[in-house]
Amino acid sequence: MTLAGRIALVTGASSGIGAAAAEALAGEGATVALVARRADRLESLVNQIEERGGKAIGLPGDVTDEKVAQGVVSETLGRFGRLDILVNSAGIIDSGGVESTDTARYRRVLDINLMASLYTSRAVIAPMRAQGRGDIINISSVAGRRAAVLFNAYSASKFALTGMTEALRQEVGRHGIRVCIIEPGATTTEVSAGIADPNYRKFISEHVSKEGAMKPEDVAAAILLVVCLPQRANVSQLLIRPTIDTAPT
Repeated sequence: MTLAGRIALVTGASSGIGAAAAEALAGEGATVALVARRADRLESLVNQIEERGGKAIGLPGDVTDEKVAQGVVSETLGRFGRLDILVNSAGIIDSGGVESTDTARYRRVLDINLMASLYTSRAVIAPMRAQGRGDIINISSVAGRRAAVLFNAYSASKFALTGMTEALRQEVGRHGIRVCIIEPGATTTEVSAGIADPNYRKFISEHVSKEGAMKPEDVAAAILLVVCLPQRANVSQLLIRPTIDTAPT
């Protein structure tokens, strides 16, 4: 199914799953608005998409600021007159267990992984309801199903995102708005770069780059599956993990 004529807004679009999602959506004909803090990365991705015949704009900003989140939604609507797909991909991993955590860093994880998705999702509901349709996709993690001491802040944010997403689906489905949470397992991205603890950073880096780990474009393919289904069908939760992640022998 072509996405020609649809307008998509992707957060966390400067790298990883967000960048792959933007490229995949544009490749299927959608016009994509790209949001992230790193303006230079966004400019490069916009140029890359346009060189391939796609349409894209970059909207630099930090969506943990509610006014910025509302602003990028408003600007997208102002430029294109509608907004059909929202992909909340902005996210970080940081902080270990509770006893040793820096609570400011813990709060930052919650702000990026949960609150930013809340802000953008809230901002798109009214225009999507007016259209009678729309897709909101939140990128979570296997850690949103399985907590561990090393993932306390991350798991807390992703468990909360799952609850928020499911409640939102029940809230807006009657208006033709589909809501989905996608939970990737190990995916090779830059996610470990911002982790403060060097041992924890090394562990996560090795985990996401292990042999057989998924690539961001694999998750992007799952996003296309979700948005290309007939309007009557809503994939509400999708767990996707490397084939090698099987039960230990």
